[in-house]
Amino acid sequence: MEAKDEGQSDGDHEALYRPAYLENPQPPYPERSLQLGEEGEVLLSVRVGVNGRALKVTLARSSGFRRLDQAAMDAVARWRFAPARRGGVAAESVLTIPVSFRQ
Repeated sequence: MEAKDEGQSDGDHEALYRPAYLENPQPPYPERSLQLGEEGEVLLSVRVGVNGRALKVTLARSSGFRRLDQAAMDAVARWRFAPARRGGVAAESVLTIPVSFRQ
């Protein structure tokens, strides 16, 4: 996903550039979940700091399997992002990130 312009500067409003994913690894599939055939999609809400690190990762929607949810949260907490920018200055922001586990 690339950063994109969310608005144009018109004097009163500053252009906002959303945060972007960097090269981040897919979370490892929990071994027990593979054995049990567990699949699903986890939806995470991630607060991204001005340094591009995840400040807070919360579960927005469960996959229905605790192991998958936790694997996604643990991995995304270590991800790096290009921070959002407002008026050319790095700013905190919140992203919604889907993580799929399919066999």
